[in-house]
Amino acid sequence: MGALPGERGQRVSTANRVSGVTMTTIASCVRIDGERVVDSLQETGNWVESANSKVVLDFSSVRRIDPSALRALEDLAGIAGERAVTLELRGVSVDVYKVIKLAKLAPRFLFGMRDAHSSATEQESCHAEPSARRSSVLG
Repeated sequence: MGALPGERGQRVSTANRVSGVTMTTIASCVRIDGERVVDSLQETGNWVESANSKVVLDFSSVRRIDPSALRALEDLAGIAGERAVTLELRGVSVDVYKVIKLAKLAPRFLFGMRDAHSSATEQESCHAEPSARRSSVLG
């Protein structure tokens, strides 16, 4: 089943190292629909202001990114920057990453991947079946 645009998944716990100390951060996870990238990013922007310190965007279903999606991504980065929310893009294909980098947007995001270093809970929660609730209902 495809993800609905901007639909939030479960909250995931990620570990960050700051000054040699490992700190746990609770991050919201959003699955971006590859067929409706702009809608997904715009709906994500609607609730980023109420997010904790980090939002993980699952780009694994996004195969291409067009200029309107780049604008939506830039707008989302602006909203996150105003709210001091870190955006991490996961599962980004090489082609999509190249477009983001050429548009000079890459420095505004963290890039992660699902790998052996990610916890099983973290991997499953970003790629779990979406809930029936839409992001506009969540606050």
